[in-house]
Amino acid sequence: MFTPSTPAAPKICRDFVRSVLAASGLDRLADVAVLCTSELVTNVHQHAVGDVMLVAAVEPAYVRIEVHDDGPGLARLPAPRRVGGGDTHGRGLFLVYAMADLCGVTAAAVGRGKGVWFQLNVPAG
Repeated sequence: MFTPSTPAAPKICRDFVRSVLAASGLDRLADVAVLCTSELVTNVHQHAVGDVMLVAAVEPAYVRIEVHDDGPGLARLPAPRRVGGGDTHGRGLFLVYAMADLCGVTAAAVGRGKGVWFQLNVPAG
């Protein structure tokens, strides 16, 4: 899915991910997936250029969400960082890394830029 990188992009992408998980019978993963999606899409809006491309893959063992941008590619990799108690920004990637089962960065699926992704394991049963 594509959406312009506007202040509305995180909500649009959160709603999309929640809908995909509900349609797949994976509502129990929705809260974590939506939070992580929101953090990644917000980063694109604040720090990258171009539209947001979101890819959601639902597999039997995991759900993988990728958020791509048209930024400077892999030359400037996003990474969690330490922030001070008074800082109002900078905790998003830390949350994604803490809550997801796997996460990372990849070259853009289309054109230039990069993709930041996370995976959540599907619980047995």
